[in-house]
Parts: sequence; C-alpha cells; structure tokens
Amino acid sequence: MRRRILKALVREGILTEQQVEEALGEEQATGVSFDRILRDRGWVTEERLLTVIHRKTLWPYERDLSKKECPEGFTEAVPLAVARKHMLVAIGQDEEGSYLIATNEPFNHFSTDEIASMLEAEVRPVLAGRGEITAMLNRVYMGKEGEGGLGFDLDELDDDIITVDEGDDAVENLLDDQDKGPIIRLVNKIIFDGYRMRSSDIHFQPLEEKLVVRFRIDGLLYTKEEIPKEAQNAVLTRLKVMSKMDIAERRLPQDGRSSCRIGENEIDIRYNSVPTAYGERIVLRLLDKTTKTYSLEKIGLAKEDYRRINRLLGYQHGIILVTGPTGSGKTTTLYAGLSKINDSSINVITLEDPIEYHLSGISQIQVAVKKGLTFAKGLRALMRQDPDVMMVGEIRDEETARVAIQAALTGHLVFSTLHTNDAPSSVTRLLDIGIEPYLVASSVIAVIAQRLVRVICDGCKSEYEPTDEELSEIGLQREQLSDGLIYLGMGCERCIDTGYIGRTAIYEILTINEPVREKVIARAGASVIKEVALKHGLKTLRMDGARKVIEGHSTIEEVLRVTQLDM
Repeated sequence: MRRRILKALVREGILTEQQVEEALGEEQATGVSFDRILRDRGWVTEERLLTVIHRKTLWPYERDLSKKECPEGFTEAVPLAVARKHMLVAIGQDEEGSYLIATNEPFNHFSTDEIASMLEAEVRPVLAGRGEITAMLNRVYMGKEGEGGLGFDLDELDDDIITVDEGDDAVENLLDDQDKGPIIRLVNKIIFDGYRMRSSDIHFQPLEEKLVVRFRIDGLLYTKEEIPKEAQNAVLTRLKVMSKMDIAERRLPQDGRSSCRIGENEIDIRYNSVPTAYGERIVLRLLDKTTKTYSLEKIGLAKEDYRRINRLLGYQHGIILVTGPTGSGKTTTLYAGLSKINDSSINVITLEDPIEYHLSGISQIQVAVKKGLTFAKGLRALMRQDPDVMMVGEIRDEETARVAIQAALTGHLVFSTLHTNDAPSSVTRLLDIGIEPYLVASSVIAVIAQRLVRVICDGCKSEYEPTDEELSEIGLQREQLSDGLIYLGMGCERCIDTGYIGRTAIYEILTINEPVREKVIARAGASVIKEVALKHGLKTLRMDGARKVIEGHSTIEEVLRVTQLDM
C-alpha cells in the first residue's frame, strides 16, 4: 500500500525516487509513519497527500468536520489529552458498532491501536485535515454556549489549532497553553474560523455599543461575531501585539504582519489599523502560503481566450498588462501565466508588493519602499540580472512605466498590472501618466481585464426560466440557452445560504493589433479604442460573463454586479 501511494506521488511529479527511498528508510529506522515524514520534510502538502491516499485506499476523506457529531462513547472512554496526543476523533459509528476515526496520519497504527483498546471496539480510518480534527476536538470536549453571542465560554476554550510566530527564535503555541488569557484564545479562534470559512479578510469594526467581526467570503462581507464593548480594547491590543504595531499609538494608521500555522498550513497575515470615532478599526488580510497556484487551464478562460493567451506567452518581448480592481484575481492570473512558461532554460524574476505565493524555480523580490526599494528602482536592478521574463507587481507611476517599456523594447517579456475598469482604459491610462503614444503602441502587446464572479453552489443548484428582460440585460437571446433554462443556487448550509461557493474569473482580452495601434498613436479615447477592438473580435467582460451564465457556472445577477461599468 505504501509503495502504491508513493509511486502515485512520483508519477504526479511531487516526489523523486530518492525521496521515496529516504522516507521508507527513515520510517524503518525511527518507527515514524512515512506520511508524517513526508509532511515534516515539506515534500508534500497535507491536502495533496490525503487526496492521493484517498484515491489509492478508497478510505473516506472528510474535508469539513464542522457538522459531524462525536459519539458519546468516544469522549467518555478517551481523555482529551490522549485524543490530542494522537490527533484522533470519532465522527460516527457504522452499523456494526465500529468507530469511524478521523485521522491525518492513517498509517500511524500505534495511535489507532491505542484508541481501539480504550474504546474496546473496532476502528475504521476516515481521512481529515489536522485543523479540522483539532477544531472538532475543541468543540466536542469543551464547546459551551457563552455570553455575549460568542458561542463558546472563553474561560474554557483551549486548543492548538493555531501557532503564531511572535518572535525570531520560536513559534509559540498560543492556544495549547492553559495560562493564556481568554482574549488571546478568542482572537485566535476568530482567525481560525476565518481561515476555515475561506475568508480573504477579517474586519474588526468598532461600533458605539459593540465590536463587530466580519468575514469577507467570495468578495462579500458577512457578520460573524459581536464582541461586548468592554472587551474591545483588549481584543484590538492583542491584534496589535501579534502584528508588532505600536500599542500606544491610537491616533495614526499603522501596518503590521505576522505568520501563523493552522493545522499543516502556513499563512501570512497583513494587518492595517485606522482610528475611527468608536476606536481603532483593524483589518486582517489572510494569505495562505501553502495554497496551490492555479494553472492557466483552470482560471476560467474560454478555449479561444486560452489559445490567445498561450500565443501571447510565446512572445520574446513586449508588455502584457492585467487590469482590474483590487481583489479581482490579477495576481493569480499573472502567476498562472508565469507557471506556464517557467522553465530551466529561461530566467524569470518578479518584483512584488507583497509576495503572495511562492513559485518554485522563480526568483521573487519583495518591494520595500521604506528602505528605498521601489518598483522603479527594483526594475532597473533586474535589468542587470539577465532576465528573459519579468513581472512587476504594479505600474503606479511614470517612472515605473518608462522602465517597464524600456525593458520590453530591449528584448524582455514584461508582465504587470494596472487599476482600470476595462482593457482599453489601460492604454489611455499609460498616456495619462505621461508616456508617449508611440512608446505605448510599440511596447504593449495585450491587455487582459478581469473580474471575479461567484460560482453557483453544486449542493443547491437549480434550474429556472429567466424572463426576457433579464436576458436582455446581459445581452443574451433565449435561443442561446439549453432548453431556455439557466441556473441559480437556492442556498444551503454548505454555502452559508448564499447560493454561491468559490469564484471564477471573467475576462476581456485586448490584443494590440494594427487598427488599435493606429488609434493609440492618434491619442484616441478609450471608447474609440474599444469600438475598434469590438469590430476586430474583442469580447467584453459582460460577454464573457454571459458565457459563464450559459454554461451554468454563475448567474445573471452576479455578472451584472461585477460588470456595472462595462456598457
């Protein structure tokens, strides 16, 4: 069984044959199970390993244990300390009375045997992530309804779901220490819940009578907790301590950061505080360092658009711009493109602020404005690093734009981003910041505008017949629909009654062909450039959104929401 799993990991390019032999040798010498060895060495993520084990053994894989109930017999027979030591919890029993035991180390037979002997019953493994198991242990052993709408008793909460790096020497386990105060445990539980619910941001917003905690999930904000006003200062001070902000400064905005481990996953947290009438408002941006980078095939591109971008990536020089508002997935698209062309035969360097995902085989540089390393200065330095491909996180000013254009004109392929509403507006933006039209026309080869639309939840997806008015709003004809029907989500527990879960991108790809180039040189406006591009095959954001509606990925309402300015 071990060999089959390891061979599958080798076939998928995750492990080498040498690593397999090292893991098996260490398992035999130390008695530590091979799956734990692979994770401890950082050779494979927990998610990927459990997925392969599930595929090869057909053991169930539960990615969410929040709705599972633990049999009373388990908590009565197995002390919390033992359950934590082995990281095991029962999530049910089968018809024969065997316990279904959630584990992230299914080949650690010593642990399962000890639990089986304590239960005096057979046990069957169910695969689950460490973070999910830990959260369930907290819930079934110590979860109690508390005061103030928190949903638990702070004085009883104790867990090891999060470790936070608060110093340079060691990572302190905050929630496993009985001496830690309730505020510390509360803050860490909020961060853990935010991570579990796929939040990109967590907002701590002071109001007149309470501190409201809101999660941004799939682009929209949802209220999660309401913390009593008397605990507000303690919670905000804790956040400032974690992020190494000045806790005495409450009148000026501040930025900070910290690193956490949640289960097997590492996340970076970026903090920002601003003073408001009712206290400091703090927003946390969660960046999962273990998140797998999307491939170009899986970011929502239509077949025609995929072929077009694939062709653009083959160019030896020029600028490819990705544009859209903050949080529209621009960085993900850039990373997908870089991953596609990343090869040992070319030199790829990026200049980012911040580095959101780490790409294997690519040199990534963090901008540090306070130390004098700006995009423009860093880009000049990169020119002396013999690059073939460069990515500049954002073109913010004329100086950065000029250096990027110089790089493109001297034989480099340059990727970057701009903040504009559509693709033609990016061209005119470069003219507005002072770049000459002939330089823009000769260096920019394509502009990709994008937005993120929420995806209909598979758990509550239903057909319905739209009205003619709804179809006309998005530019669709009834004949384009299969059986005249489209889809929407009715709302269920899995999608928090929103009808959506996850997001995908819609695109507008403007290639700078000769007719467009002539308009750029003539300093034509964005609307004129767009009109010319439409005559030569440009598909707007709303057109691509309509395709997503036809294919059943999203809804008319969602596409209209994110393409309000795409007239």
